[in-house]
Amino acid sequence: MSFEYSQELMNDYEKFLEFDKGYDVIIYAGEDEVEIRAHSLILCIRSQYFRAAFSNEWANKKDGKFILNKSNISPQILKIILRYIYCGKIELAKLQVSEILNLLIAVDELNVQTLIQCIQEYLIKYKYDFLQQNSIEVFEITHDYEAFSDLWNYCLDKICETSDELFKTGKFMELKEPLLELLLERDDFSSDEIIIWDGLIKWSFAQHPNIQKDDVDKWNKEEIAIMRTILHRFIPLIRFYHISSEDFFSKVYPFRELIPEDIFNNLFAFHTKPNMKSGIDIQPPRYPKYDSIIINGRHFALFSSWIEKKNDSYYNESNIPYDFKLLFRASRDGDTPPIFHSKCDYKGATIVIIKIPNSEQILGGYNPLHWDSNINSGWNSWKYTTDSFIFSLVNRNNFRTAEVGRINHANHSSEFAIYCCQNYGPAFGGGHDLFQDDDCIWKSYGSYSYSKIDIPKGYKMDSYNAFNVEDYEVFQVVKKY
Repeated sequence: MSFEYSQELMNDYEKFLEFDKGYDVIIYAGEDEVEIRAHSLILCIRSQYFRAAFSNEWANKKDGKFILNKSNISPQILKIILRYIYCGKIELAKLQVSEILNLLIAVDELNVQTLIQCIQEYLIKYKYDFLQQNSIEVFEITHDYEAFSDLWNYCLDKICETSDELFKTGKFMELKEPLLELLLERDDFSSDEIIIWDGLIKWSFAQHPNIQKDDVDKWNKEEIAIMRTILHRFIPLIRFYHISSEDFFSKVYPFRELIPEDIFNNLFAFHTKPNMKSGIDIQPPRYPKYDSIIINGRHFALFSSWIEKKNDSYYNESNIPYDFKLLFRASRDGDTPPIFHSKCDYKGATIVIIKIPNSEQILGGYNPLHWDSNINSGWNSWKYTTDSFIFSLVNRNNFRTAEVGRINHANHSSEFAIYCCQNYGPAFGGGHDLFQDDDCIWKSYGSYSYSKIDIPKGYKMDSYNAFNVEDYEVFQVVKKY
């Protein structure tokens, strides 16, 4: 028989960090060079950085003790890292986001790889509101670090999701070149192309405010050369062929001196000689922007895969085979069953997306038939289909948490997939697996018609599990081809 006392071991190692006896490392942390003591054996086991630091090649020793200077890492941050190295404990919830970002950079320098991933996951899961509001700033802090790719890719996604705000607020003109280039390369940076072009021109003027904006025909050779230099890496990223002819001649043509001759000649032919279009290599359009405040295009690609009963990654944002048209949003239209039915009845296939408050969880269901409020009660209230499903993502930003519940053929109530009643909102399942009741509260009676998914455990109401909903949306699903 074996026994494990890992928690006791971690607690003892944490105490060991506080002992002065036996230390052989002195680290001077922060600008004030606060002295922090540690043990080289533990540090070397847990960090490649310290193994290199204490090697014979460049170790600095005094009176038999290793000496390190870390003026760029605050004492508080260094103590947090050492505590993790010694006993595996870290309490990120007690830190401000700015402190966590400083911690992340310090952890990268000290090469504690497991902690890098831990911090990124924590920020994405628990500080999503901050990242949403400060995605540009966080990207600019982290994008030079390859190990932080999960975090800065998340920020890039958030920037693209709110791309229109960049232009409305004027933040587009403040972007730094690396971020600007990455955004223009992306298919999901989905503002209108002419808006992106206008923004790029304004951005270029912001880099050289002395160049006159009113009459570009009066620029001298030096001014043209300056503007060409600023824009040369960005011009090929603009999808000019998805700009209307009217906008091309009024907003692009005046800046023809800035566009490489081969690109401009093809553009001019495209807009003046219709028979020339077939011979031009045209970039694909950017992905459409979906009218949702809960999800983005990647979710609609996932839903498309489920609708077609394909694997989760069968479709991506570039080949979604359906149009998703917003019919109803509870926070906008009113959260009652009669309003839901007035917006969604007889619209064909629909998908419902529900946002759970104070979390990143979403759930919902797909109805391939139609909703009907003319049915009050009785057997006609139920509809049978094997093509519907319900779903849950515990974290809408992590597609690995996705679960889809299909019709459970082993259950006698599985024949009833959809429930239609004028007093109910969306309702899935003969046993009411997921539904909005006549009191406007969302409830679940359990897994009856559909296989089990993760539905929030709220509070008991009669025999149902009732849970709070922050908002929900309903989209009409229309096959493109």
